Amino acid sequence: MIEVRPAQHRGIARFDWLFSRHTFSFGNYYDPKQSGFSDLLVINEDIVQAGKGFDTHRHRDMEIFTYVIDGALEHKDSMGTGSIIEVGDVQLMTAGTGVAHSEFNHSPTELVHFLQIWLVPNKKSVQPRYQQRHFSRADKQGQLRLLMSPDGDAEALAVYQDVRVYAGCFGDGEQAQLTLADDRYAYVHVVQGSLTVNGTALNAGDGARIRNESQIDLQQGHNAEVLVFDLRPQEQPGR
Repeated sequence: MIEVRPAQHRGIARFDWLFSRHTFSFGNYYDPKQSGFSDLLVINEDIVQAGKGFDTHRHRDMEIFTYVIDGALEHKDSMGTGSIIEVGDVQLMTAGTGVAHSEFNHSPTELVHFLQIWLVPNKKSVQPRYQQRHFSRADKQGQLRLLMSPDGDAEALAVYQDVRVYAGCFGDGEQAQLTLADDRYAYVHVVQGSLTVNGTALNAGDGARIRNESQIDLQQGHNAEVLVFDLRPQEQPGR
């Protein structure tokens, strides 16, 4: 079963320096029917003005990862990490016992466009940690590339949860399949472009909850870029 979350139905946050779309309830946007999916709690699509960003703020007991679509994002945190996250980079921050960080548009002239995604961890009060890795377009073209997993296999980032996250890019004639174990859920988020997921057409910003399916078929891509989450079979995050 596929349940589509249309892009235009997402929540909106608009400030002079930020435009954000919220797939799930976040901040001042609340919809009891959109309170995450399994351990996937937040998908925010953010566009930040040049030189602007999120001042230092704290997180605890959350797996937070950033996926840059266009531009470059500057990150600093209380672990002493300072980094620039660019297109193709995946950053994963384990908040654990508590971490403070800031995120700013690295450019004085251009916008930065990125996804920030939160996963509920299966371990609390762990030591905070920071990981960042680059996955080239070629790594993802015409296939699903593993970005993160519980044990960090295949050069993926290691995440504190029973989840596997993939990214793929698909053009004309390219397709991929992902087999799901019994009783697993999945979530697909279309980053850019369009494609079909098990025959259902999705466009940029659309998402899809997937239940009771043994396989995900990605086809008919047009400049498509997607994230696919292989998740535990539960309805509410972390419960």
